[in-house]
Amino acid sequence: MNLSTYQSMDPHLLVGLLNTALRNESEDLEDLIRTHDFNKETLIQKLKEAGYQYVTDLNQFRSRSEN
Repeated sequence: MNLSTYQSMDPHLLVGLLNTALRNESEDLEDLIRTHDFNKETLIQKLKEAGYQYVTDLNQFRSRSEN
């Protein structure tokens, strides 16, 4: 999965792609960031602004209203 353009992606589309990658390709968020060479702070901030946060126990990004 090519996520190299994550900074310009719609965050609601991005969260689905990231959760798929987390489920299928990565052990956790740190592994995903290393694998795809993301800037962690940029990624987290982009999703936070769209209302998402990473939930460690679920290994996925979720809407803050779901937590």
